[in-house]
Amino acid sequence: MKNLVEELKWRGLYHDSMPGTEEQLLKEVTSAYIGFDPTADSLHIGSMVQIILLVHLKNFGHQPIALVGGATGMIGDPSGKSDERNLLNEETLAKNVAGIKSVLSRFLDFNSKEANAPVMVNNYDWMKEFSFIDFAREVGKRITVNYMMAKDSVKKRINGEGEGMSFTEFTYQLIQGYDFYHLYKNNNCVLQMGGSDQWGNITTGTELVRRMGGENAKAYALTTPLITKADGSKFGKSEGGNVWLDADKTSVYKFYQFWVNTTDVDAEKYIKIFTFLDKETIDALIEEHKTAPHLRVLQKKLAEEITIFVHNQEELEKAIQASNILFGNSTADDLKKLDEKTFLEVFDGVPQAEIAKADLENGLDIISVLNEKTGFFKSNGEARRALTANSISVNREKIKEDFVLTANDLINNQFVLLQSGKKNYFVIRAI
Repeated sequence: MKNLVEELKWRGLYHDSMPGTEEQLLKEVTSAYIGFDPTADSLHIGSMVQIILLVHLKNFGHQPIALVGGATGMIGDPSGKSDERNLLNEETLAKNVAGIKSVLSRFLDFNSKEANAPVMVNNYDWMKEFSFIDFAREVGKRITVNYMMAKDSVKKRINGEGEGMSFTEFTYQLIQGYDFYHLYKNNNCVLQMGGSDQWGNITTGTELVRRMGGENAKAYALTTPLITKADGSKFGKSEGGNVWLDADKTSVYKFYQFWVNTTDVDAEKYIKIFTFLDKETIDALIEEHKTAPHLRVLQKKLAEEITIFVHNQEELEKAIQASNILFGNSTADDLKKLDEKTFLEVFDGVPQAEIAKADLENGLDIISVLNEKTGFFKSNGEARRALTANSISVNREKIKEDFVLTANDLINNQFVLLQSGKKNYFVIRAI
């Protein structure tokens, strides 16, 4: 077997592991799982590290198991939280589970016939018939309260962060631990992986496997570092909130822009973590970037690779076209290809004015459009001087003073883009 741990280390994807983990992965095909709690009906880029970890696992010949926490999602993981989460109702939970399954299915082929085909499971399937008394007798007696209290996620909450911890959340690590035992028993799963904040929950699972699985039972743990930005702030957020992996929540254009706009320091780190490019290629890109940082070679390659991985090549090309509207030599045809949502995102913050469609049906002379109808220019004289200087464009095409704006000029039957010089934009919305 190829050395997965070695690969994870140079990529910055390795934080810690239990003794024997690397040896187990080198010895034989190993089934390993990562859990995803259904706190929303999709996943955002904060989950990308764990998704990529499962893909690496598959690529190295092992079997990935993606667990969607239909049961644990009813409780909420206390790890890294100072207050208890709001409990979700069953309808919301079912919707979230379905959404997460749909996202994960884009990265892992759960219908594959390969020997190490990925598997998807939902812990609600085995927890729904488990009575509280049976759980207390079969699982609860295996782990002492002292052991559970020693976990960081518990200690922090009990020692004054937030409002303490309910019994409901206190049981979370036992339920997650039982998930590991269930998968060990039924899927021959001997490794659980997750973020470094999951170490306590994961090791509770390894302990349950050891205590419930018989004298020869062995289980392992491997964690990834929590990703931060160079300034120490949390990774995964943009000014508009979470960056989602579904285009209907975060457009492909905005997704692409998030990666293109990373700092040089972060791009050098992220291209190892979030792409599958080999070390030789990445080292060459880093050197190329250092010779001409202003070209943003590293950021562009990072954005391209991860946009293709999460969406596809066609969507990447659309995102690049949209990006070039503001920063490149785009054409009227490029503008017309933008859907309404992307158009508004590209020109977010650009001044706008509304014009009645009825006026456009009859045609409007460009002087009145530039001044009276929109206020783009303060006077007719100023508008005329700009037209004489050949600095005015409508939908990226230069115009003269005799130009008449009509409904035929509308993009998506709704917008007109005015431009003065290289950087002054104005959007007309027809109503």
